[in-house]
Amino acid sequence: MIVLLISITITLIISAVVMILASLLAKKTIMDREKNSPFECGFDPKGSARLPFSLRFFLIAVIFLIFDVEITLLLPLAMIINFSNISAWAFTGFVFIIILLVGLYHEWNQGALEWAY
Repeated sequence: MIVLLISITITLIISAVVMILASLLAKKTIMDREKNSPFECGFDPKGSARLPFSLRFFLIAVIFLIFDVEITLLLPLAMIINFSNISAWAFTGFVFIIILLVGLYHEWNQGALEWAY
């Protein structure tokens, strides 16, 4: 028990020292007007660097990431078919596919997949 407590303490101390050193070494010491301005090929910026973007594009990107992650969670299901009970495997896969389809239907019903109004 004491060995565990000592190892946890040493780990926390080493982590704190590394974080403090990283924050001290990563600070910018010289603030220059050219370095703080947005890159525009050496010219002064013509407009704001904070331009609005399409919320539809952001929504489609988030939906793609969600479904992409869920598909990668489905891939190991094909690998374990030989090592598991076939009824449990089929039930797990079916439930996962149903959850994906319900999410897709909800997004479709909310109009998130419509590109044109």
